[in-house]
Amino acid sequence: MTGRDRATFRSLQNRNFKLYMSGQLVSVTGFAMQQVAQSWLVLRLTDSGLALGVTFALQFLPMMLFGFWGGLLADRLDKRKLLIATQTAQAALALALWALVATDVVTLWMVYVLAFLFGVATCLDLPTRQSFTIEMVGPEHLANAVGLNSAVFNSGRLLGPAVAGVLIAWVGVGVCFLVNGLTYFATIGALLAMRTADLHRQQGARREKGQIREGLRYAWGHPVLRSTLLLITVIGTFGFNFVVVMPLLARETFGGGARLFGALSSLMGFGSLLGALAAARRAAPSRRVLIGGAAAFGLSACAVALAPNAAVAGALVVLMGLSMMIFLATANSTLQLTAAPNMRGRVMALYGLVFLGSTPVGGPIVGYVSEELNARAGLALGGLASLAAAAAAAVPILRQRRRAALERGAAPPIEPALGGGLTPGDPVEAA
Repeated sequence: MTGRDRATFRSLQNRNFKLYMSGQLVSVTGFAMQQVAQSWLVLRLTDSGLALGVTFALQFLPMMLFGFWGGLLADRLDKRKLLIATQTAQAALALALWALVATDVVTLWMVYVLAFLFGVATCLDLPTRQSFTIEMVGPEHLANAVGLNSAVFNSGRLLGPAVAGVLIAWVGVGVCFLVNGLTYFATIGALLAMRTADLHRQQGARREKGQIREGLRYAWGHPVLRSTLLLITVIGTFGFNFVVVMPLLARETFGGGARLFGALSSLMGFGSLLGALAAARRAAPSRRVLIGGAAAFGLSACAVALAPNAAVAGALVVLMGLSMMIFLATANSTLQLTAAPNMRGRVMALYGLVFLGSTPVGGPIVGYVSEELNARAGLALGGLASLAAAAAAAVPILRQRRRAALERGAAPPIEPALGGGLTPGDPVEAA
């Protein structure tokens, strides 16, 4: 292994983080299987793209409604114990859906209810899980750990859909929910096996009135946090709703079935894995990489929308996944390194809110466009919105560079760099 490779995987020298990553790989694979199976189940029950959009909207609506309170609890309480509770709740919900499918009593409203309840558990799980990373590895290894965490997540997304596609075609959707319910116990076991003395625990936030408003003011008042969150909001609302479009693209545009859907999802997972490993090599997040990743995602989404056949689309979704994960990993580490320790849970709750909570707005819109026009139009909508957001985020920085060049009495460069690594407090103009 070269020095470069050792640098890429340096966080795995931490025992607690290695345990956590092992459990996550198993758990995320099961979750990816469930997402594919859930989409196929809704299509089987309704044959409706709008119903798909509503399902994902209900799953992420709780993040919009209650996500910030989950972040506040993450700031106050023991994160490891909170994660054990949330993982147990999500396991129970997956097993409940399996039981409904296995007994052949499942209906659409039941899927809706369980999707919503899963979203309620996610309100607490996501900000806790995100802000727990720095407690495992410390701030000096955070960017690397975020990249590796993303790599493990996308390894699961690579394996899960492929396995789900085979299982759905072979024995039906129900077994995917059973497998997912069981995989949560891998993460629970890893959390129980951790050495708590080795954790870099932060002092919890005190119980005081107005802490929700305080967190919102803090995030909005910090230029780096504000601009990054706004960029995620737009792309999360339209661009990341490709999960609604992919089943329709596989079935209606390319005339395939569950296996093609699983293959496209796996190829995107493979691209995301490459993007996560690329992000893990960087010592610090970069504004240039953040905006460049957003623009590349928009371009690749538009290219997939124009793909003439499934083979070309499969090659292009690899690029789509790669650019998406570079953008997300850079945004995640930027927010965590910039936020104060006693605000990190609430900031990451905002990250979850604008990333996942925007789905209830964008999911039905993209689903409706895909149903009324076609899946290509739904995907192109997300790509164009992502390109517009990246362009808007770049404008203030380009203006700032132009002013600096004019003040130095030099002609501004045609393609100025968008900045180097961000550190807490960097005076970056808001997008």
